[in-house]
Amino acid sequence: MNTIIAFILMFGLLVFVHEFGHYYFAKRAGMLVREFAIGFGPKVFSFVKNETLYTIRLIPAGGYVRVAGEDPEIIDLKPGQHVGLEFNADGKVNKIIINNKSKHPQARVVEVDKADLDHRLIIEGFDIDEEERLVFEVDEKAFYIMDEQETQIAPYNRQFASKTKGQRFMQLFAGPLMNFLLSIVIFFILGFAQGIPTEEAIIGNVQQDSPAEEAGFQPGDEVLQIDGNAIGSWEEFQSIVQASPEEELTMTVNRNGEQVDVEVVPAAVKGQDKEIGQIGIQVALERSVLKSIPYSVEQTYEWSKLILTNVTKLITGQFSIEALSGPVGIYDTTDKVIQTGFMNFLMWTAALSVNLGIINLLPLPALDGGRLLFIGIEAVRGKPMDPQKEGIVHFIGFALLILLMLVVTWNDIQRIFFQG
Repeated sequence: MNTIIAFILMFGLLVFVHEFGHYYFAKRAGMLVREFAIGFGPKVFSFVKNETLYTIRLIPAGGYVRVAGEDPEIIDLKPGQHVGLEFNADGKVNKIIINNKSKHPQARVVEVDKADLDHRLIIEGFDIDEEERLVFEVDEKAFYIMDEQETQIAPYNRQFASKTKGQRFMQLFAGPLMNFLLSIVIFFILGFAQGIPTEEAIIGNVQQDSPAEEAGFQPGDEVLQIDGNAIGSWEEFQSIVQASPEEELTMTVNRNGEQVDVEVVPAAVKGQDKEIGQIGIQVALERSVLKSIPYSVEQTYEWSKLILTNVTKLITGQFSIEALSGPVGIYDTTDKVIQTGFMNFLMWTAALSVNLGIINLLPLPALDGGRLLFIGIEAVRGKPMDPQKEGIVHFIGFALLILLMLVVTWNDIQRIFFQG
């Protein structure tokens, strides 16, 4: 039960932060945000506020912000269509009833001849009772009513395509950006709560039954010299130890103001390419608000490099698709991480946030990176791509992503439940 709650909270936070970035910059640019959704599939909970439908949906596999103009509008008035019109106090159309007109007896039924709800905001048509040609002005916040469901119209100035390249770029980029910012915030909390590694070669914990314990190292010892050579940082100390497996080293340490010589033989441990030396100690930690800020940025950067390296290996064939994990695999790993403590769970959340940001920036159709790529192409060409062609590319990309998700999920199920 704890894992389920933790997974839902973690998933909800990552998706909410990502989608809030899209939502905030869409609103700021004056775009009409039709829906802010967490999850996919059937609605579990929903409410409408300030033009936007907020929903929580059944399938926890992501989320989305639906902005007017990003996808073709579902409702389109065509010549010869009969619609019902209701009017506000200014005499402008504020409701356009598409069907079930009998449920709106006060509506004026007209046959549409022409309709421009993008720029001029008018409906031209004939009153079916009087056969008189009329022109109706439409309020910019009028609603379609279809199957008794209201959908606000989207004049062109409220659509995604009407905004500048900079505004559209920022609206798309803001989702991944918020994931990076979330990672920075979490690493800052971790750095301040747990402490951050000191730059000096000061020993924190000494592992039991390790070469360091046998040699007599104590927490708080500061390594000043190794074999007579001065040590200026933990990184320098660590590199010498790793390069000296099974070689005796004489270390001069500062212990409570006194210099003490300690002899230690690093154990040989198998590394990626060769054996490396380890003596079984951890660097000392210090709590500092000021130092936690650069630490949080550095950790986010290091995780970004690691994830980009793995993505590159996947593209070049060094990793197989079986190495990928979907929601099932992430849930299984989350269960294991929770058992190691809350701080590790926070670090796992920060790492997933970085991962979500980077994956969404990949130049693949249907992802934020794919949409950003089209804006870049538009900037080079000097004109936008054909919306229908771009829509087809994103549709195909989305279908392939769903297929990939199914394959990855099946691999997760086989690995977890059938291979132990």
